[in-house]
Amino acid sequence: MPVEHLPDFDFKIPECDGDVLQVTDLHFAYPDGHVALRGVSLNLCEGDKVALVGPNGAGKSTLMLHLNGILTGRGGLTVAGLPLNEPNLPLVRALVGLVFQNPDDQLFSPTVFEDVAFGPLHMGLPEDEVRRRVDEALASVGMNGFGDRLSHHLSVGQKKRIAIATVLSMRPQILVLDEPSAGLDPRARRSLINLLRGLPITMLVSTHDLLMVRELFPRMVIMDEGRIVADGLTAELLADGDLLEAHGLEKP
Repeated sequence: MPVEHLPDFDFKIPECDGDVLQVTDLHFAYPDGHVALRGVSLNLCEGDKVALVGPNGAGKSTLMLHLNGILTGRGGLTVAGLPLNEPNLPLVRALVGLVFQNPDDQLFSPTVFEDVAFGPLHMGLPEDEVRRRVDEALASVGMNGFGDRLSHHLSVGQKKRIAIATVLSMRPQILVLDEPSAGLDPRARRSLINLLRGLPITMLVSTHDLLMVRELFPRMVIMDEGRIVADGLTAELLADGDLLEAHGLEKP
């Protein structure tokens, strides 16, 4: 699709030092010797909405699992100015709202309320504040009145919304989502896109859904073989067919 047909976000790549997220020369290899990250550097500023794209095995999920300390590699990583280290780990995990591709990996309590309340409860917040946060998070994802519902009885699209609510209840600085539109039918996908568009939070989203990227994310980062190979305006990168083809992507 020609550049002129892409959304006009009136957006420029921010020049900042990563006030929300700063990843500097990050390297990581799995125990079997597979090298997954090869010197990744990435800055996100407040309000950024960034798509992370690339072929399978590019290192996207590995990078995302570093952002709240599930994996630990060699290099620098700070969230809201806090270095990711052992003393800061609980706070950083509250600041990074990581939503997995499969919501069943995130929803394990009997009811929706208990799932959304889990994080605030483990932050030691008083009961009235926990309830306030649960109501606020459910409202933000359009799931008011679902608190007493059984999580495992919900549709996939509803589960994905609840999974997002479980991290929003902790009031993170950045929302990190792995393949949020995977497995959704067209109606649920459209509903999710509208939800993400309306969330006023810094966002990093790993996805193969380039139609969603074109519609929602003014900035796009391409990863391949453990490296960031491009970071720029979505409209410009999606218009570069040779670049996309070289890294296993197709024009939407």
